[in-house]
Amino acid sequence: MAQVSALRIAIAGALALAVAMGIGRFAFTPILPMMQDDAGLTIVAGGWLASANYLGYLLGALAATVWPLRGSVALTGSLIGIAVVTFAMGITAEFSAWVVLRFAAGVASALVFIAVSTRSMAALAALGRPQLNGVVYAGVGSGVAGAGLLCLLLMYRDAGSAWAWMVAGLLALCIAVLVLPVLRAIVMPLSAPASTDTRGSLGGRAGLLVLCYGIAGFGYIIPATFLPVMAKAVVPDAALFGWSWPVFGFAALASTLIAAARAATIGHRRVWIASHWLMACGVVLPVLWPGLAAVIVSALLVGGTFVVITMAGMQVARETSGQHAARLVAAMTASFALGQILGPVVAGLLFDAGYGFASGQLLAAALLAISAVALQLQARRG
Repeated sequence: MAQVSALRIAIAGALALAVAMGIGRFAFTPILPMMQDDAGLTIVAGGWLASANYLGYLLGALAATVWPLRGSVALTGSLIGIAVVTFAMGITAEFSAWVVLRFAAGVASALVFIAVSTRSMAALAALGRPQLNGVVYAGVGSGVAGAGLLCLLLMYRDAGSAWAWMVAGLLALCIAVLVLPVLRAIVMPLSAPASTDTRGSLGGRAGLLVLCYGIAGFGYIIPATFLPVMAKAVVPDAALFGWSWPVFGFAALASTLIAAARAATIGHRRVWIASHWLMACGVVLPVLWPGLAAVIVSALLVGGTFVVITMAGMQVARETSGQHAARLVAAMTASFALGQILGPVVAGLLFDAGYGFASGQLLAAALLAISAVALQLQARRG
């Protein structure tokens, strides 16, 4: 590890997260309107594909709680796997195959996220450059923005969704080949025996972190899945609605870098708390102010906080659990994944019960506010 510079580690980690999250997790979001047009995909069918990915992400995170990701085999296989299953989405038109492929992409994305997060945090801390974690997590926003711009370009050229999937898969493969030598060079330290450090327990303080992190997953998922569709419903012109997802990604990219700098002075927990409040505003805004402008502002607020919450949460996990951070990171990631599975389900149940689609957004905003208060109270108790 000493022969790999901190900046190279940070850049490699950022590119890996761009693949895992921008392509493996969220490429579906800007491609969904294209699949509606050329594959006849309905919103309901799109919801099933999204749920398959969320379920895979949850199971991948749960697997990581009992399967330590210290070696490089899981990281290598998962990064390459994302590229393969993404490319395969473009060469089949079978819905059942799409479900399986999106599920596999979710599993691989969770494994890459956890492996890269724990490896980069440990390596940058050992090199005395923890501030570069902001660069690592900026990779999520870069991947989201890149996927959005790719789809926007392909829509301009009248290319179909199949081309979007295949190009995204090839891009993921090229990035994986580029970053794996750097990431595999990081040697993970062995954890101390549990008898000498009990901070890895998931009860008490850590349990609240897991719960609040899951609420963030519940809160952001509706705009993160259907934002371009919401924009398209207001403005059918791809030249306009197509920008909603790149805006989401650019907000995630810029906010991560800004928050990383601010966290050095005010602390990661305060950044996390503030992000919950801002996300709550972004989730509820389209309910209070219908129209394209509200969708774009929502993209800025939700896109500008969901990666910040990820970065701040991972740092708080490391501060809370020390050498056992990998287990807490995996538990928090699983909670986040469960939250994003429950989000659409609860919103659908509320809609069917006659409370309207907006009721799910109002509930999500309320939970985000409550979790922000809970985190603040925990901080005051020390």
